[in-house]
Amino acid sequence: MGSNGNDHPLKDYVEEKGLIRRKKLDKDLEQTDPIDQSIEVEYRSSEEESNSSFFDKVEYQQSTTLRQSSVKEISQSSKRGLTPSPPRRSLDHCPSAPVSTHRKPLVDDSEIRYSKSMTDKKKIQWPHDLKLNRLSESEKKKLIVELVRIQNDGTVEVDLNKNSPAASELLDLQPVEGPPIIFADNSFSDSKKIIPRLQICMLVVGTRGDVQPFLAIAKRLQEFGHRVRLATHANFSTFVRSAGVDFFPLGGDPRVLAGYMARNKGLIPSGPGEISIQRKQLKAIIESLLPACTQPDMETGVPFRAQAIIANPPAYGHAHVAEALGVPLHIFFTMPWTPTYEFPHPLARVPQSAGYWLSYILVDLLIWWGIRSYINDFRKRKLNLPPIAYFSTYNGSISHLPTAYMWSPHLVPKPSDWGPLVDVVGYCFLNLGSKYQSHEDFVQWIQKGPAPIYIGFGSMPLDDPKKTTDIILEALEDTGQRGILDRGWGGLGNVTEARDNIFLLEDCPHDWLFPQCSAVVHHGGAGTTATGLKAGCPTTIIPFFGDQLFWGDRIQEKELGPAPIPISQLSVEKLSNAITFMLQPEVKSRAMELAKLIENEDGVAAAVDAFHQHLPAELPLPTATPERDDDPNPLQWFFIQIGRWCCQPCGGV
Repeated sequence: MGSNGNDHPLKDYVEEKGLIRRKKLDKDLEQTDPIDQSIEVEYRSSEEESNSSFFDKVEYQQSTTLRQSSVKEISQSSKRGLTPSPPRRSLDHCPSAPVSTHRKPLVDDSEIRYSKSMTDKKKIQWPHDLKLNRLSESEKKKLIVELVRIQNDGTVEVDLNKNSPAASELLDLQPVEGPPIIFADNSFSDSKKIIPRLQICMLVVGTRGDVQPFLAIAKRLQEFGHRVRLATHANFSTFVRSAGVDFFPLGGDPRVLAGYMARNKGLIPSGPGEISIQRKQLKAIIESLLPACTQPDMETGVPFRAQAIIANPPAYGHAHVAEALGVPLHIFFTMPWTPTYEFPHPLARVPQSAGYWLSYILVDLLIWWGIRSYINDFRKRKLNLPPIAYFSTYNGSISHLPTAYMWSPHLVPKPSDWGPLVDVVGYCFLNLGSKYQSHEDFVQWIQKGPAPIYIGFGSMPLDDPKKTTDIILEALEDTGQRGILDRGWGGLGNVTEARDNIFLLEDCPHDWLFPQCSAVVHHGGAGTTATGLKAGCPTTIIPFFGDQLFWGDRIQEKELGPAPIPISQLSVEKLSNAITFMLQPEVKSRAMELAKLIENEDGVAAAVDAFHQHLPAELPLPTATPERDDDPNPLQWFFIQIGRWCCQPCGGV
């Protein structure tokens, strides 16, 4: 489960002596003719090569070996009657991307320039992986029973006070006071690499704030010549298509998911009534992943088959689809999901710092415990793959996969125990505000007084919108501040009478709005937090669930705002004190200093670099994709399908 790469999605498929002969995937998995286009990538040295530490030499060799084995096995499978493999173009593997660098976007899609590590690495296994992999399935189950407590609200608490031999063995690997492994920075040298133009499928589950940074990356990848499909919930179809990116619907409803998470605080159902909700949503998401990667465009009928997948962890099943298709998978996320000794898993409560790393392992096991039946059914019925063991170290872990985290390293630096497979690329902004035209009455209201305070909770549902609104109004009155109340999905701002110091907002891009505010109060979504920090706004976070408390803690640590106030504990006194804290000049000064650092980052460019650099050593040549001008319009496509259907009785194609 650690970062040694032992649990590559193709491990069982590659290493089993009697390889199971898979049936051909259906016609949706067939590739079209290869094309000749490619992208030339030039690596430029960013710093002199330095000696790598002992543990810096681990993941490169292992991940390279596994990828090469996987590619070789896929090639051999074509001889056994499986989906034929197209010709391959050799690529130099690059295990890591530079972090927090500034690059100008390149519109010329024939060439991409970035850096690549050329450091040779030896095959070494991680100590914690060696010990964890030695645990039997019954020992892993016992580990969960002994160390994990599920609270009434569904949150996971990791309690290390209990006597657990297995936990003791794992914890003995590292003293409490420091991380176990220090990685040297990667060094870069000049070389060139040819990358074919790929058909890339992005699988994103979550709210609009989760989708937005992926949309920014998708647009940049398209500028480089790739064809990108963003697969997410149907609610965001217009949002994605309006940005000029192909859309495909995933199952699940983000409103239902947000409501479930708000009621349960974590991923664990807090009661029997929640279990059926979770099951329906999970099944809908998982069942939609393969069509998203293989089916033609639903509007134009243009064929599509993913040659690479980018996904966030909640798109459960991403690794299994990548395994079935034999394509590389890169994880992108806005919250930490890779084990570290520096902070706990965002979905776990861990009172002792010694349990931080272990919290990731336990949450992974719990998630796998909950989704294993759906995943194994999906593997057997849809992917023609063998099932995975009940407590396999494969489970839901992403530690063996290339992973990019979309937050500023100036807010949360890359932990020293994250290896070269992991990058912290910076915030990925879509910059919607540049084209936004606000209503004149709103602009006049902003300009006629001091800068207001923004208060909104985005996609979060509110149990009692009126009570929450009353608390906010009274706190603004007590502190003498003007406020913008963003209604969001929760129905905030049900005000019976008009007030001069309050403006009720339905929808407005935060990157346009926040620079005009004195401070912001919100739920702590990663995207909203990022936009507030970029605008130099002191911040108060009112967390509902998930990573929101994590970001609230980071804000407090940097003294950019007060301690987070959970929505269940929100009161007039606490909110008034928070507003008073944010309005201090020194808090504003610190916020502006961080904003300048974030302004100099280009997270989208770094994200694209990371994706290209972690592509495997060999890739299939891209399948043919008709040029946009040659694509049939919907009416033409309809008659083409009619013609094919009519020819079937005659044996036509």
